[in-house]
Amino acid sequence: MIKISNLRLEPLAGEAEIKAAAAKKLGIPAGAVERFGIARMSIDARRGRRTSLVCSVVLSCTDEEAVLRRSGGGDVAPFTEKAYVRPPVRRQSGMRPVVVGMGPAGLFAALYLAEAGFPCVVLERGGDIDSRAEAVERHWRTGVPDARSNVQFGEGGAGAFSDGKLTTGTHDIRTRSVLQTLCRFGAPEDILWSNRPHVGTDILRDVVKNIRRELVRLGCDVRFNTAMTGLRLESGRLAAVETESGAIETDSAVLAIGHSARDSFFMLEKLGLELVPKPFSVGVRIEHRQADIGYAQYGELYTRLPPADYRLAEHLENGRSAYSFCVCPGGVVVSSSSEPDGIVTNGMSYRARDGVNINGALLVSVTPEDFGGPGPLAGVGFQREIERAAFVLGGSDGRAPAQTVGGFMARRASEHGGSITPSYRPGVRWTALDGALPDFVCESLRLALPRFGRKVRGFDSPDAVLTGVETRSSSPVRIVRGDGLCATRAEGVYPCGEGAGYAGGIVSAAVDGIRAAEAIFTRE
Repeated sequence: MIKISNLRLEPLAGEAEIKAAAAKKLGIPAGAVERFGIARMSIDARRGRRTSLVCSVVLSCTDEEAVLRRSGGGDVAPFTEKAYVRPPVRRQSGMRPVVVGMGPAGLFAALYLAEAGFPCVVLERGGDIDSRAEAVERHWRTGVPDARSNVQFGEGGAGAFSDGKLTTGTHDIRTRSVLQTLCRFGAPEDILWSNRPHVGTDILRDVVKNIRRELVRLGCDVRFNTAMTGLRLESGRLAAVETESGAIETDSAVLAIGHSARDSFFMLEKLGLELVPKPFSVGVRIEHRQADIGYAQYGELYTRLPPADYRLAEHLENGRSAYSFCVCPGGVVVSSSSEPDGIVTNGMSYRARDGVNINGALLVSVTPEDFGGPGPLAGVGFQREIERAAFVLGGSDGRAPAQTVGGFMARRASEHGGSITPSYRPGVRWTALDGALPDFVCESLRLALPRFGRKVRGFDSPDAVLTGVETRSSSPVRIVRGDGLCATRAEGVYPCGEGAGYAGGIVSAAVDGIRAAEAIFTRE
């Protein structure tokens, strides 16, 4: 096989044109190309460059050695796909492992354990995806979250109510296996080659349901509305996982609890596990018209290309970093609170990404020095303080505080919006976001916005809407684990994923879940 990188074509080129360009690059007739596949594809619309389609392809052809001798080097190279191979199974214990949480880390840990021959007990404090969707819809209609099933908790985890983005900086060999597994359970095939792959929350919910059905078929005991309440340790080793409905004796438990499982963090700290604070980010959601961002990125071509998004970052003179995160083209800003007296925002879009607006998190870095306080869970208190201030600022009825960029930059409370209609439900209250966010966050956002506007024309438009607050982009705590992935003070307990502080996003969390499963079934 041969891989060709950085093929540049007209932005509307199709597979036939890509294949022809690949053959031309190799100096062979198009008919000599045998197997052919697109490995990566993206639109390059950077300023100063002509908008183009950039592809990497993999193909086979006749007499590949001669073709490589003639064309090899640079963007043309031999290709051998590195496939994930399950490590040897050594586990001898007859006790069922327990997996706590059904986000991506928990689902993949349970699936890989079951496929290795160890069907497990899977606990989820929230409901199944269908009942959870009903609870979330009630929350968005009334402003009151369900304490058990909400955007943070329930089958599929927080990612089931997002955009289903699969972009990751993880270069682990398990990454490809994660994407292939998602396709096996219903995700679209283009996630295997798209530069910024996404599933869409509508399709992702079906994928999650299909994985659960496979777990059941493989013998797993899946229990919804069953929260973990404790761990029983004997001489520093796990003896049982305690739940609302009784204890489950086990010697291995994967804790894929998610970044919002605050009660679990406090329980684990009290139990004596080693927890440490970690950096995270806070900020707002910024909302524009999708057409405006599309035109700024692609010009007149924007109506014929996939919905445009953006990726922005600035290192500021105050020592902070400000950046965009979890951008949802054609999506909506959603309430993702899990506590009744707090406001938390997130973004969500469906597979089609065909909504009027585009939104993204606009975040500022936070370090443990910023929230200080005693103990490793001071970051949780920092988050709560901001979320509760936003709840009051929004009117204490579930509405979110919002401000136009023009008002925010002028340090003037907004009394109404402009040309962009906020998508947040149950609604927004126009105000000044300084009343909820720390001064250093507001200062950093005011420094960053004009710079982002120079990168994407109109990004700092006075009518753009800022909706607060975004506080849960990642976990504020890390559950320390040793070389065998066990918690350092609890043998047999395997913290993993975003909640444990070892992942950030669907793919990296799933990869960490697989690693936890391997640690269990490869241990004698």
